[in-house]
Parts: sequence; structure tokens; C-alpha cells
Amino acid sequence: MNADAKELAASFDLEKLTPEFYDNPYPTYRALRENEPVKRLPNGTVFLTRYDDLVTTYKNTKSFSSDKKREFAPKYGDSLLYEHHTTSLVFNDPPSHTRVRRLIMGALSPRAIAGMEGDLIKLVDGLLDAIAAKGACELIEDFAASIPIEVIGNLLDVPHEERAPLRDWSLAILGALEPVVTPEAAARGNKAVQDFLAYLETLVARRRQKPGNPDRDVLTRLIQGEGSGEENGERLTEKELLHNCIFLLNAGHETTTNLIGNGLVALHRNPDQKQRLIDNPDMIKTAVEEMLRYESSNQLGNRMTTERVELGGVVLDAGTSVTLCIGAANRDPAQFPDPERFDIARTPNRHLAFATGAHQCAGMALARLEGAIAIARFLARFPNYAVSGQPVRGGRVRFRGFLSVPCAIG
Repeated sequence: MNADAKELAASFDLEKLTPEFYDNPYPTYRALRENEPVKRLPNGTVFLTRYDDLVTTYKNTKSFSSDKKREFAPKYGDSLLYEHHTTSLVFNDPPSHTRVRRLIMGALSPRAIAGMEGDLIKLVDGLLDAIAAKGACELIEDFAASIPIEVIGNLLDVPHEERAPLRDWSLAILGALEPVVTPEAAARGNKAVQDFLAYLETLVARRRQKPGNPDRDVLTRLIQGEGSGEENGERLTEKELLHNCIFLLNAGHETTTNLIGNGLVALHRNPDQKQRLIDNPDMIKTAVEEMLRYESSNQLGNRMTTERVELGGVVLDAGTSVTLCIGAANRDPAQFPDPERFDIARTPNRHLAFATGAHQCAGMALARLEGAIAIARFLARFPNYAVSGQPVRGGRVRFRGFLSVPCAIG
């Protein structure tokens, strides 16, 4: 078995993955963590799988940069995908990252998020009513994916009748972040950015004429930040404004959809933990944290070394591309006892599903609230729910979730 694990680690190539890997990557991650935790891939990228190495990388912003211009130039060329991904919050270093994050965080304060709870409960209950009327559901389309689209749509104050294309645009743009991007996927991604930008230009023009409440409306907050506080670095260009609105929708949609879908499937596959949560609904917060650890919605992160640096006993030259495997780190036994076990009471649970350090997810409190309300109310309404057919994975390594999950509600 040890020899098999060594061979699995030695042959690993992020650009040549098998269907079995997409279904269950964790045996491969374990083999890498135990045998080649700082793995140099055939394309020169270094792949990290140990928890401590990821934390070091996240926190050492001097040696590990989030700026993706150098990495994305050969991947996307001179395209809208390149413009988008090198302008958005997540793929930038300070001061650009700091400026945009400050404006967004003002609308995602604890007080603001607490004020969203009532509307979120109404949204979830409405979806559950519709599922009850049907007598069954497609868990992703009918429930998990519907929640974050509405929540982020509300944050940007996108009119309800204009939200239909948002999910498809998001999936196309995020799909182009995979390690290997086909020409067809790149074309879909570029078209989605083009269409999204065209829509946002009209939305921004309308919002400038009729501003919303900047305490609740992120778009108004970003617009008003454009022309104020230039001396303290809070001015956004038009390009920054538009692309970070796209980023907000993409970041808030995909990861939360996966959290809800992965979480409900994990409960189904671990009936003892499902019953435990039914009997103890006040455990929902620790349950959500375990769902985030056990099946992390976002499995990969990326950095670029800015200088020669040692990591995990390996010296990396300046300009080395580094892939941080969140999914592997969140099952590292050095940090999590019995890491392959799904335990809704796990404490402590310092997972890296939202990263850590300066780039820790700006919307993590909102994602946690969405996940807790959605999963708790689904379970209370349909305690006998069961996956009734073969779930279909999304076929992606960076974002781990399901495209469809047929579900009987009991």
C-alpha cells in the first residue's frame, strides 16, 4: 500500500486528472501529503498539501504574492478573462486589494449581515414550500443554487427579473479558472465576462442616477467610493468597479452553493451525524464548520513567489507558481484528529475553507449564515430526505460540488 501511495504521489499531474480523482481526490491528496508534500509538478508549479505549509504561505505576503498577472498572461492572453481575473479583489495584492476589500466589508459588517437573516429565512422557506408541493427535488437547482444568487442579487440590488443569466455567467467565468482550460471553456468564459460587463454598465448607470442605501447596497457603496477618499486610496476606476461586482457574484454564488449541496449530501452519507443534528439542532454552527472542512467548496488557491524562499524544507526560486491544496490541508492529521471522519461536533476546527491572513474570504460570515439557515431549515422540514439517484459532480478540481443531486424528501 505504501508503494502504491508513493507511486500515486510520484505520478500526480494536476493537468492530467482521472475521473476517479474528480469523484474522490482525497486518497491522492493523502499520498501527496505523506510522500511529496511540496510536490513539483511537470509544468513547474509547486503543489502544497500540508496544513502548516498552507498557513505559512497565506501569512507570508512578502514572499508569496496573490497578483496573477504573470501567471494568467499565458493562460488567457489579451482577453476579457485576463482583464477580469487580474482586476478582481482575490487576485491582487495591497494596495489594490485593501482598497476594494475595505469598501466591500463595510456592507458585510456583522450588523449588516444580521439584518439579512429575516429575508434569508423567507427565501429558504419559500424554496422549501415549492419543494414540498413537488414532492421531490433536484437539490442543487431547486435549492442550493437558488439561495446565493438571490442573496448576492439583493446585495447588489439587481432587479429580480434581471437575475436569470447570473448563474450561467458565473459558472462559465469560474470554469475558466481550472488548471486546464479548453478553447471552448475559454470562449464561454470570455463571452460571459463580455455579457456581464455589458449588463453591469447599464445597472451602474441606473444606480448613479438613483443611489441605494450604501449600508446595504454594495454596488452603491462601490460607486460612491469611486470619487471619494482618493487621498486614502479608496478611489476605484470604472474597470475595478465592474469587475469586482462580477467577482462578488461569482465568489458568493459558487462556494455557497457547494457548501449547501456538499453539506446535505454529507449528512445523507453519514446517517448517524444526520440524526445527531436532527436531535440537536443547536449544533448547526459546528456542523457547518465541519462541512466546510470535510468537503471544502474551494479546493485550490494560488500564489507566486516574489523572492527565493524555503517552504517545507524545499527551496523555491523567485517566480515559482504555488498551488495551495485546501482540500488536502483540511484533512491533515497533524491538525485534525481522525480527519477522514465527518464529525459535526468537531472542536476545535481551524479549517482553511476561507483561507487565512489578509486574503481570508470577505464574505465568510454571510456564507456561514446562508449555510446554517439553509441546511437547518431543510433538515427540519424534510428530516427523512434521501439522495434518490446518482449525484453528478461538477467535473472541476478547483471548486468541488455537484451539478445535480436527485433527492426524495420522504
